[in-house]
Amino acid sequence: MSSGTGAQSLRLARELAQKEGIFVGISGGATLAGALQICHEAAPGANILCMLPDTGERYLSTPLFSEIPVDMTDVELAIARSTANYRFDAPSAAAPPGPTRVPQAVPADAEAFVARTIADPTQPVVMFALEWCEFCWSVRRMFAKQGISYRSVDLDSVEYQAANRGGEIRAALSARTSVSTIPQIFVGGEFVGGCTDVFDAHKEGRLQALLDKHRVSYDRNLQLDAYSFLPSWLHPR
Repeated sequence: MSSGTGAQSLRLARELAQKEGIFVGISGGATLAGALQICHEAAPGANILCMLPDTGERYLSTPLFSEIPVDMTDVELAIARSTANYRFDAPSAAAPPGPTRVPQAVPADAEAFVARTIADPTQPVVMFALEWCEFCWSVRRMFAKQGISYRSVDLDSVEYQAANRGGEIRAALSARTSVSTIPQIFVGGEFVGGCTDVFDAHKEGRLQALLDKHRVSYDRNLQLDAYSFLPSWLHPR
């Protein structure tokens, strides 16, 4: 498997729209980055097939198109309401059972890295993230607005690409939390959850209590709706 960094994925997705008229999301940019990397290694005359897996509509409110305002039309809202499994304002339809997964062995050094990182008393707030992930950016924006200092471990960044280091750390996270999605946020070693879990904790005051417990400063006078930082294509909770 080959892919680019988060920054490359963003740049190439924008260039596809600007230069080729192909409107794709960040994973489309990542796919093209991987294909270009293979092109450099392939034999002369080789044909490389690059299948772009998504469209760009739902990325308009993310860093990919951060300078473009997003207002959903009535048609877009009707389409969004028709996707029962991707709504916050209605129960999701039961998903069919998936295949049984065989647990993979987690490298001990990856487990040790996670344990050491979330236990660091000098930086109690830790987010394991992906550079391109729109939900990670939702949390980043909320933390920035609230003035919350945190460490971000971006598993798809260059720092963690060698020898699948990012994948090993993600496997260690899943083994610890029983959650496979990203982001995963910890405060003082305690697992708070993903993006909407953190926003729920903020709304209920649990996040602020954890920050106080671990002496993490934040703007106490700021009143904000954490859910407003979610991508605009999502229904409000």
